[in-house]
Amino acid sequence: MRELVETIAKALVDDPTQVRATEEMEDDTTVIKLTVAKEDMGRIIGKEGRTAKAVRTLLNAVSTKDNKKAVLKIVE
Repeated sequence: MRELVETIAKALVDDPTQVRATEEMEDDTTVIKLTVAKEDMGRIIGKEGRTAKAVRTLLNAVSTKDNKKAVLKIVE
């Protein structure tokens, strides 16, 4: 799941070398923290958060298929 988020983020930003995704476990939930360059934050979030919502929807679909729960946190 971390690789999926990282791949999507690298395709969206201007500086893919600054994209970092880390995976942590909190209780029974996988938390994926995404960090990008400050200049690319708007590209990841999108207008009214639409891009971030779309990435979260894809992540939810993949995690549900694996009978797991995952959330995406975008870190500044």
